[in-house]
Amino acid sequence: MATLAEIRAKLKEQETRSTGSTRSGGDNAIYPFWNLKESEQATVRFLPDGDKENTFFWKERLMIKLPFAGIKGDTDSRPVQVQVPCMEMYGETCPILTEVRAWFKDPKLEDMGRKYWKKRSYIFQGFVKEDPLNEESTPANPIRRFIIGPQIFQIIKGALMDPDMEDLPTDLLNGVDFRIIKTSKGGYADYSTSTWSRKSRALTDEENNAINQFQLYNLSEFLPKKPSDVDVKVMQEMFQASVDGEPYDQEKFGQYFRPAGVSAKTGDPVTPKAETPAPVAQSTATETPKVETAPAEKPVASDTNNSAEDILAMIRARQGK
Repeated sequence: MATLAEIRAKLKEQETRSTGSTRSGGDNAIYPFWNLKESEQATVRFLPDGDKENTFFWKERLMIKLPFAGIKGDTDSRPVQVQVPCMEMYGETCPILTEVRAWFKDPKLEDMGRKYWKKRSYIFQGFVKEDPLNEESTPANPIRRFIIGPQIFQIIKGALMDPDMEDLPTDLLNGVDFRIIKTSKGGYADYSTSTWSRKSRALTDEENNAINQFQLYNLSEFLPKKPSDVDVKVMQEMFQASVDGEPYDQEKFGQYFRPAGVSAKTGDPVTPKAETPAPVAQSTATETPKVETAPAEKPVASDTNNSAEDILAMIRARQGK
């Protein structure tokens, strides 16, 4: 397990770089804190990653959302959304972001660029100490997973860089709990008042026994499997279809990437080559990650002066160049 000093050094290294220039989540192991009511709070205790090579106690996930008006051939289908992995998550150039990045140079394409820009989330694990949700069913393994958005993550990260924090918050003896507090701001969920507990506490015998019995997760196992060359090509084709306003083609894309709840239609059963990512907490205006060359995403207001057709025409013109 990495020390607090090692985590601080790693965070500082990442901050310098940024400013200087597979398991499915379909089970109830993921704690749905986004279902908290306004002013409610849940207390959790984060645990180390089971992967001792990971400096942090989280794993970053980068996903791109591709919206479609419906499903091809289904006249009654509603708009659907397909999540695909951003190749930057694997240290490679992402062809979708390469295309989208140029859109931010044109103010008329900025809103479209935000829609297709990568979305960051962070996978943690730990115990739920105080749960106001009163969940009907909880997993036998009390070690839950948490999909944390950028707003809460910045609070976690900021405390780690505070010199007054002497011990790693995941330390089994001297760690601290974290309170996820939900409020609202501008009509959106807001978690900016979430905070670390001021008192440290050792894990209880029950918690220690759970770790010994179930073992800590290797968090990287919950990241999407790295797409193959074929998968990347399919991702590009889906991106093009989405931008062009085409419906989701289940026959063409179903065996690779699918909207949540949509099964493959390929005649024979097919195991998807790219794992469907775990559900992510509903993004809010303040939680949306910043784009390197563009401001943070915000709710897109309808603009009668810039129709979808006009935007698509501008995008195609750029592609033609």
